[in-house]
Amino acid sequence: MIPFLDLHKINTRFEAEFQLRFKAFLDSGYYILGNNVKAFENSFAEYCGTKHCIGVANGLEALRLILEGYKELGKLQEGDEVLVASNTYIATILAIKQAGMTPVLVEAEMETFNFNIEAIQEAISETTKAIMPVHLYGQLAPMTDISKVAKKNNLIVIEDAAQAHGAKNSNGKLAGNLGDAAGFSFYPTKNLGALGDGGAVTTNNDELASVIRKLRNYGASSKYVNELTGFNSRLDELQATFLNIKLPKLDADNEHRRGLARKYISEINNKKITLPTWDDSDNHIFHLFVVRVKDRTDFIEYLKENQIGTLIHYPIPPHQQEALPEFNDLSFPITEQIHNEVVSIPISPVMSDEEVDGVILSINNY
Repeated sequence: MIPFLDLHKINTRFEAEFQLRFKAFLDSGYYILGNNVKAFENSFAEYCGTKHCIGVANGLEALRLILEGYKELGKLQEGDEVLVASNTYIATILAIKQAGMTPVLVEAEMETFNFNIEAIQEAISETTKAIMPVHLYGQLAPMTDISKVAKKNNLIVIEDAAQAHGAKNSNGKLAGNLGDAAGFSFYPTKNLGALGDGGAVTTNNDELASVIRKLRNYGASSKYVNELTGFNSRLDELQATFLNIKLPKLDADNEHRRGLARKYISEINNKKITLPTWDDSDNHIFHLFVVRVKDRTDFIEYLKENQIGTLIHYPIPPHQQEALPEFNDLSFPITEQIHNEVVSIPISPVMSDEEVDGVILSINNY
């Protein structure tokens, strides 16, 4: 069996150091917002090239806290419209709704699964105050064009970088440093994954960083001194420990994923399969390798019979989710086609050459 993603094998590489650091964590007797969180925040800010990193509970809350922070600073208010990709994972939209703002879904572009720039421009209204591009599947959204639109219309740009740790543009700037602020997830399946939930905000805005640090911890500036109506959304000290161990390996793992993607793109040759569009640059970290197939059910069943794991990211588009009834009457043809056809095939830094060749052979024989 070739698993879709072997998390145990990925993390076994770090097990000895995990155990050493876990013992040190136990011996410290300090379990919330301690030195390990501070160390990871400093390391990840340096990695992303930003002034600040604030560790929070998960990726959804990273995005929500950015919006809440801008509300505290008077830059955003409840009811403001935030443009968001219509084919994103629902968490991006939930963050906007939970902050009391209005998500405006924008149609996708079929080639890269990212924002359609013309659709963004058409969606802007007088109450549009922010754009939330999603670097879906690990590929950067068209940030140069988005930034131009944002600047022209005085909009805040908030990156959903939950799947894009280490993705880099042509100028060498990384995801997390391409907008006004960014939200990351460290869910275990991410390219930089914890052993539980975790998230972070990155930004170069001193005021925003200060406010979010308070908001994540009950709105407190110091113990029992609460200045804001805050939340309990803190990166766990133990997860920060694990992330600190894994961060130095991230670039090598990403490059390994790109190598596998190059092999897939060059060697998968089946007219029934549409491969992802990629310019062979560092703008994609291949968190997922997503193909499109017209008869998805048949394809998945075939791979299952050939002992190859797959997942669908994502089977139901947000505007058709029961949880979002306000969008149920809308139509996004490209998004709907994407959600009906996409299949994620195995890609990870611990796949063997034999496993990769097995995936390619099976797909070519489909």
